[in-house]
Amino acid sequence: MRAIIPVAGVGTRLRPHTYTLPKVLLNVAGKPILGHILDALQRQNIEQATIVVGYMGDLVEEYVRANYSMDVEFVEQEERLGLGHSIWIARETFTPDEPLLIILGDTIFDVDLSLATTSPCSTLGVKTVEDPRRFGVVETVNNFILKLVEKPEHPTSHLALVGLYFIKNPTLLTTCLDEMMTNNIRTRGEYQLTDALQMMIDRGEQFTTFPVEGWYDCGKPETMLDTNRYLLDKHPMNRTFPCSVVIPPVFIAPTAKVENSIIGPYATVAEGATVCDSVVRDTIISDGATVTSSLLEQSIIGNNAVVRGKFSRLNVGDSSEIDRS
Repeated sequence: MRAIIPVAGVGTRLRPHTYTLPKVLLNVAGKPILGHILDALQRQNIEQATIVVGYMGDLVEEYVRANYSMDVEFVEQEERLGLGHSIWIARETFTPDEPLLIILGDTIFDVDLSLATTSPCSTLGVKTVEDPRRFGVVETVNNFILKLVEKPEHPTSHLALVGLYFIKNPTLLTTCLDEMMTNNIRTRGEYQLTDALQMMIDRGEQFTTFPVEGWYDCGKPETMLDTNRYLLDKHPMNRTFPCSVVIPPVFIAPTAKVENSIIGPYATVAEGATVCDSVVRDTIISDGATVTSSLLEQSIIGNNAVVRGKFSRLNVGDSSEIDRS
């Protein structure tokens, strides 16, 4: 089985952090978003993946090569023309008899992937949401999918697609994507994967659904912090530092330094970061950042940023420097 992970998005809602890093390399609970996804694949013994890159794709490849021994191929999406297009350009990396697991690269999932990978037919991860107009929506009968609609104005279902797709018939998927490209079939200006999946259903491919309750978005600063809190609750750690107080759950990297500070709850202090004379809670402090004489809450501090001064709520990009003393 091969996983396809599209990560070509720019991440405009996470600026200024995504001016210098692709979204999937932003740190959440001590690890890049993409790292959480690849770890989940390895726990299911999925060792082959195609990562569709775009914006700063060289940094994505560098991270994966340095940290994972998986068999990974990288495909560049030069134009962001939709999710269907990203899967289509990856078609040369998978074979007709090889099931596919498509995972969107900006979301962290807490789900047993064997619910999908052991399915006798294609299956899509879904969650019931209050307002399904922002999502692809699924209409089912006896758990079999009849219809998929991308971001409907008047939804007839509250079952939303969450970005996990198990495809048993990649040959038919490729055929439908080819037809979309040839005939320029777009929805809202993009080649949508949901349109290709609907074409598969119309041609007799059976699709079921599986529930994904643990679905954590990392697309905006506030949702990144929500996800950071969730992951820290699941994997709390206990570290002590002289003249400092650590209130779990937290993540403090082995190479981080903490002096005369109160850390937590819900704080991530990444590799090489330093916190001195500060109170930090519900905050992500990224690699190599320095925080001194500050009280931070609900903040994200980018790589190698420097923060000095008073109580603040900050969203500080990489290599910035703020002095509020």
